[in-house]
Amino acid sequence: MTDAPATRARRPLPAAITLTPRAETRIADLMAKAPPGTIGVKLSTPRRGCSGLAYSLDYISDAVGFDERIETPGGLLYVDGASLLYLIGSVMDWVEDDFTAGFTFQNPNAKGACGCGESFTV
Repeated sequence: MTDAPATRARRPLPAAITLTPRAETRIADLMAKAPPGTIGVKLSTPRRGCSGLAYSLDYISDAVGFDERIETPGGLLYVDGASLLYLIGSVMDWVEDDFTAGFTFQNPNAKGACGCGESFTV
């Protein structure tokens, strides 16, 4: 007599990155101004800068199967599938002061960054 293996319900996996409330609000602002046909914004880490990788956010109109999809109150954030290993455990924030405004990242995988802060290495 053979018994079929018991199947367990899988718990949902945590998101690859965590967004602060300010980052979620900024994504909502971006989506409110997005071009027609936009389904979300996508975070990727293209090879760029003196340290090797940079953070890049772009509007997208099509989802890619291997991208991580993160639902925020203001819209969808997609994380490039090829960039996931560089970003797991990161915290994404939006910071504004008198001189600059932009997304910032606390990335536990980054081993170093260039002096200007535009790129990082893992």
